[in-house]
Amino acid sequence: MVKKPGPDLSVKIGSLHLKNPVMVASGTFGYAEEFNGLLDLKKLGAIVTKTITIKPRQGNLPPRTCETPSGMLNSIGLENPGIDKFIGDKLPFLKKLGIPIIISIASEDDPGEFCILAERLDKISAISAIELNISCPNLQKNKLISQDARETFALISALRKLTRKCLITKLSPNVTSISDIALAAQEAGSDAVALINTLAGMSIDVHKRTPKLGSWSGGLSGPAIRPVAVKMVWDVYNKIKIPIIGMGGIMDTESALEFFLAGATAISVGTANFINPGISLDIISGLEKYMADGGIQSLSNIIGKLKECKD
Repeated sequence: MVKKPGPDLSVKIGSLHLKNPVMVASGTFGYAEEFNGLLDLKKLGAIVTKTITIKPRQGNLPPRTCETPSGMLNSIGLENPGIDKFIGDKLPFLKKLGIPIIISIASEDDPGEFCILAERLDKISAISAIELNISCPNLQKNKLISQDARETFALISALRKLTRKCLITKLSPNVTSISDIALAAQEAGSDAVALINTLAGMSIDVHKRTPKLGSWSGGLSGPAIRPVAVKMVWDVYNKIKIPIIGMGGIMDTESALEFFLAGATAISVGTANFINPGISLDIISGLEKYMADGGIQSLSNIIGKLKECKD
C-alpha cells in the first residue's frame, strides 16, 4: 500500500522557502544556542535572532520585565553584543542548524545604520533574510520609523538597493493605520511584513507607587494582545499583496490558526517560548493534525479563508 503524503506546510516568503510556517520571534529565543537541547531546533521553519545593532548595547535599566493580566511587559532595550561579536560568536552555531536564519537589525540613532548592517549581512550566504526592526518601543524615542509611512518607504527603498536578501519589515501596532504603513513597505520593495510588535504599555506598583519597569514603560505581549494582532493582520491582508508574518499572543495551535485564517502566510511565536520552549514544535504538529483531520492538503487553502458569520 502506498502511503498518502501528509499535509504540505511549506510556504514561500520572497526568496525564502520554509518547510513549515512556524518561526520563533526576535527577542524571545536569543540566538538559538540558549535553547539547544530543549527542542530539536532543526524542525523549526526558521529562527529570527535577537535584534543586533552596529555597536554593543547594554539595554535598559532593570527591572526589564513584569507580568500583567494575560501577558507581560518588557523593556529590554535591544541589549546585544553588536554586529562584530554576533558574526564572530553567535553566527557559527546558527550556521550549523541547516534551517533559514533571519537576522533582526535595528538602529541606535541614525537610520543609516540599517544600511551598514544590511550591506555586511548581505555578503554572508548562511543568512537567509533580514528583519528590519523599525518598531521597537523600548528605545525611549519620541517617534519610530514604522509610525511614519514616508520614513518607512524611504528606509526600505534605500535598503532594497543594498541587499538581495529577503527583506521583512516588522511593524508597530502603535499607529493610526497599520495598513498604510504596510502598503508603504510593499511599495518600497519589502518582501514581507511582520506584525505586530508589542503594544506600548505601563504597569505600576501601587504600594511602592513606582513603575514596575526600570524604564517606566515597555512593550506588552502575550495573549492579551492577540485580538488586536489578528485584526491588524486581517486589515493588512486586505490592503497588500506581499506575505504577512503574524505574531502577537500565539500560545497554541488554535491561536496560530487564527492568524492563518486572517491572512498570515507564516507565524512567529514569542512570549510562549518563556513558558514552554517546545511550543513551536507542538504548533507544527497541531497544524499537521488540523489539516489532516480536515482533508486540507496545502496550507495555502486556509490562508485568509474566513467565512461570513451565520446564525
